[in-house]
Amino acid sequence: MTFQHERRRSGWPGGLLLRGGLAWVLISLLLLATHAAGIAARRFPDPDDILRLVQVRDLLAGQSWFDLTQYRLDAPNGGVAMHWSRLVDIPLVLTILALTPLVGAATAETIALVAVPLLTLLCAVLLVARLAWRVLGEEEAGLACLVMALSVPLLFQFAPLRVDHHGWQVVCALLAANGLTARSSRKGGTIVGLALAAWLAISVEALPMIAAFCALLALRWLRDDKQRVWLAHTLQALAAGSLAFFALTRGFSDLGVHCDALSPPHLAILGWAAFGATVLAARHYPFVVVLGGFALIGGGALGIALLTAPQCAAGGFADVDPLVRDVWLSRVMEGRPLWRQDLAVIAQNLVLPVLGLLAAIKLFGRSVDWLRGWWIGYALLLLAALATAVIVTRAGAVASALAAVPLGWQLKEWLALLHARRRTGPRVAAVAALALGCLPALPLGMIGWGAAARADAPSSIAPGLAPKRASDCRIADLAPYLAQQPMGEVAAPLDLGPALLFDTRHSVIASAHHRGHQGIAATIRLFTASADEARAMLAERGSAYLALCPGLMETATYAERNPEGFAARMLSGQVPEWLEPVPLESDTMLLWRITPDGNPSPRR
Repeated sequence: MTFQHERRRSGWPGGLLLRGGLAWVLISLLLLATHAAGIAARRFPDPDDILRLVQVRDLLAGQSWFDLTQYRLDAPNGGVAMHWSRLVDIPLVLTILALTPLVGAATAETIALVAVPLLTLLCAVLLVARLAWRVLGEEEAGLACLVMALSVPLLFQFAPLRVDHHGWQVVCALLAANGLTARSSRKGGTIVGLALAAWLAISVEALPMIAAFCALLALRWLRDDKQRVWLAHTLQALAAGSLAFFALTRGFSDLGVHCDALSPPHLAILGWAAFGATVLAARHYPFVVVLGGFALIGGGALGIALLTAPQCAAGGFADVDPLVRDVWLSRVMEGRPLWRQDLAVIAQNLVLPVLGLLAAIKLFGRSVDWLRGWWIGYALLLLAALATAVIVTRAGAVASALAAVPLGWQLKEWLALLHARRRTGPRVAAVAALALGCLPALPLGMIGWGAAARADAPSSIAPGLAPKRASDCRIADLAPYLAQQPMGEVAAPLDLGPALLFDTRHSVIASAHHRGHQGIAATIRLFTASADEARAMLAERGSAYLALCPGLMETATYAERNPEGFAARMLSGQVPEWLEPVPLESDTMLLWRITPDGNPSPRR
């Protein structure tokens, strides 16, 4: 079959909305069924989701829209200014504000925690459906939506309680890809640019894909001079949109250089690129002149970066304490390259994007006219997304979402092949191909889930004690006691920090967020120091409580780092006298009061 006629249809027809809506309902029911226990227990997928809701609570309690500081993190040093964007807070805030008068604040929060990720998923599903519908057909659009349900990295970002920003990054990527199908260069470029601007405002992790989109439009320009205004309109919208999002979400009180968030150097680079592309696209120039113009724009952008933010050449974590980088950051697996992951994670992140890339190349070979060029461009985008995911594993969700579009066509081809073959051999081959495309990582995932805990568990975890993640530790068990105590700082492992902020009104030394690297370093030094050194550190900070979760892998890592240190002694039951145990009705948490004079209070 050869694709040759114009397929860029406009609007949102009922058939498209029906197919996309049905796919969304099916995927949502799957997610609700598999996460029902987690929803009931408010067991968040990641500590980032907890801290996001803590930020929203602070905003609703009166904290300034432009003030992103989490004041209960490392409070003695003034708190931690988070690098997150308020854009992601908006749907959570609106949902909670709308529902609180009807059902109360607590129920409104729970509804928001479930509804917002699923509504984000709806946006992604409809964008995939529309993209497939515009360049393929209605049946392919429906199948492309269903393909999304087969990606573990993708579904994780839209699961109930997953309220961090990664799902919205997927939506921005799909919106930008949709913009590439527009007939009008002004309309299409504006959509692409604004989508990329929103993505950049949410996270600087967008930068590699921004470069990929711009490179693709530059190639379009070099291939056909009539398409030169595409890049100009995209960069204009990207620069203007980024400035607007910066003004609306961060204000101008902080104009410092930040490598991990949208800041003035980024705006200057985008402004320069938009100006250069606009001048270059104003008239027709020979091919060599256009190449020279691109070189000038790129060189100017590099010069601005080196002059205004030379420290950012080392990446967004350039300012992180070396101890923090070695002990904590190197263990954040979602930010590590794919080749550092286990086989299940590699398969989950690679198979669908690779199959999608192969399908896009097939579609390129079967298409003519504008569609032929569009598919090779899409294949290049998908290749860029795949390369990004190989370097940073958590980017696999974007690659999987983009892969769903060509895979919708490929799935239709496999189904047709399965239906047409009468002989056993070809039918078996078709079923095998279908299974490989639909369930690429299920067997490996089932093996990996069982093996991962054993592989990741440090040897210092006591025999017979199952290694725990932070979500397995019920911080809420501490709340009744801590609610009756004076405000104070709780010393605890990093992964427990967000939950302590969420379930109590107390402060913590640190959480697993790099902006608070001073507190992270203090936590690492505390648990790897001797008991006497730990006592002096806690006294200097004025910490009031110590909380531990037996079996938590982070604590065991500290004990493994120093077998004679504070964490190791605590895990072995050698509790110093200056820690007064607090009786709790909990099988996951332990709590001590740090006595101010080093002597325990009278026992009852």
